[in-house]
Amino acid sequence: MVDYKFMEYLEQFVSEKRRNLFRKVLNERTRHFTVAIEDIFKPHNASAVVRSCDVFGIQDIHIIEDKYKFYASKMIAKGAQKWLDISIYKKQGSNNTLDCISNLRNNGYKIIAATPHNESCLLEDFDVSQKSAIFFGVEKAGLSEDVMNNADGFIKIPMVGFTESLNISVAAAIILQNFNERLKKSDINWQLTELEKSEKYLDWLEKSIKSIKKIKAQYYLKDTN
Repeated sequence: MVDYKFMEYLEQFVSEKRRNLFRKVLNERTRHFTVAIEDIFKPHNASAVVRSCDVFGIQDIHIIEDKYKFYASKMIAKGAQKWLDISIYKKQGSNNTLDCISNLRNNGYKIIAATPHNESCLLEDFDVSQKSAIFFGVEKAGLSEDVMNNADGFIKIPMVGFTESLNISVAAAIILQNFNERLKKSDINWQLTELEKSEKYLDWLEKSIKSIKKIKAQYYLKDTN
């Protein structure tokens, strides 16, 4: 439930230019696609993927921490993590990869493994109409067997050189840029709902105000008196 009165109240603390930017960005956001990264141990790689998600309009990113802890480098991510919804799967004694897959499936996503191996679908042939979660793994080891065995499909970027793979951050950027461009040209209902836009707009307003806790407390205290 969005408190629209509170939202209107907060707008006075944020410049019109910034509010307009929020609305513009929200009109480009999507949950039609989401990204999951599995055990990425190099912070600059994970951070670059986060940045690409923001740049290409992906609102949600899922982080699987079975072996390595996720860390978003401020130098690389450029603050992108502030504007995304990040779900981290790191429960001890649990198979976090399968937990992530289960959660995404329950939310209507097809599980798509990004890999240059297997009989993967070429990027340009991928059906963007299907609601999909794209899984990325580390460059050498790739995705785990749990992902590979439970994937609904596989996708790869056409390559014509001697090397068989790309750095994860590069691969994610290429795939997301391609999907973003094709979604915009389609008649797919890819945008956030109006309620989702309002929820994120309010969230971003709050994140933009340094003294938000004080302002929030004063507002609701006044509202109850």
